[in-house]
Amino acid sequence: MAVTADGKIATANRAVHTFGSARDLRHLYELRATADAVMCGARTVEISHSILDNGGKKFGQLRVQRGLSEHNLRVIVSGSGSIDPTAEIFQRKFSPIIVLTTKRASAKKLAQLRLLADEVKVFGERQVNLRSAMRWLHEKYDVKRLLCEGGGELNDAMFRADLVDEIHLTFCPKIFGGRIAPTIAEGEGFSKLSLTANYQLASTRSIKGELFTVFIRA
Repeated sequence: MAVTADGKIATANRAVHTFGSARDLRHLYELRATADAVMCGARTVEISHSILDNGGKKFGQLRVQRGLSEHNLRVIVSGSGSIDPTAEIFQRKFSPIIVLTTKRASAKKLAQLRLLADEVKVFGERQVNLRSAMRWLHEKYDVKRLLCEGGGELNDAMFRADLVDEIHLTFCPKIFGGRIAPTIAEGEGFSKLSLTANYQLASTRSIKGELFTVFIRA
């Protein structure tokens, strides 16, 4: 995730959500080149117009050199099953698209999603059971390393499910402010200090005004 110096991932009205440098974008593709699958929430996919691709020929070759498939599996999470059928990701068919949803998704929405995605899988009643979903992705698609690119509510759910081993944060020299501007972890959050997800700083790199950091499980 790219964050501002005050910890925001978008402006309060969510109109600005891309603000990192070209180097930060390259870093994103470098990370994708290490993962079997890339996962995003439905709103993030729609707002960013992301197709969750491998970043082009160079990164595709890098993946193959590492023993991975040329293109990563693409995973979209939507508890309600509400995803814009015209979203750009559905127009590009270079790798499988998996939609994870819940029993909140109506039969009509499920039918529509099954026309768009390669597979639609229901996990949970109201919220996607991410632990079960990750286990299924591992068993069916041999996903060993998954990169989650947000948004904040999905990240929060991943933290609460204790599924995050590494956090890659790029701090950008900007201030967005705004009490409702989103951060990397929205959603329910943790109610007690004793329950929080704890990490330790593993590395930092300063490149042209941006700070690239990696945190690992404490």
